[in-house]
Amino acid sequence: MSAQRHRGLSEQAAETAIDQACRMLRLRTLHDLRHTATFMMLDDPNMPPVYVQKILGHKYLSTLDIYNRPTRDDVIRAGLAHHARQEKRREENPVPVDEPSYNPDSLSILFGRDAS
Repeated sequence: MSAQRHRGLSEQAAETAIDQACRMLRLRTLHDLRHTATFMMLDDPNMPPVYVQKILGHKYLSTLDIYNRPTRDDVIRAGLAHHARQEKRREENPVPVDEPSYNPDSLSILFGRDAS
């Protein structure tokens, strides 16, 4: 058996393949794919922006601000969803409230009555 040597793509062939893929995906450049992926990750409520920052290799979280352009409706919807989750959490895990108990002697002192 002879070993078959794999020949890589030439620079021109790789460029042509990338150009064709971009046209098929309706992208201006391959870098547009990175932008699309970034928008999609930031739109995922379970993907913390700091993770997106690390994936993209950005030094500063603020670099993602150019991608983070929520509409007014997006912000309202997210705010309402947040409050609904908080309300559900409070219903599922109510905080016990103890009935207040007072020391009669303390009340007497507080209101200036004789504690005896």
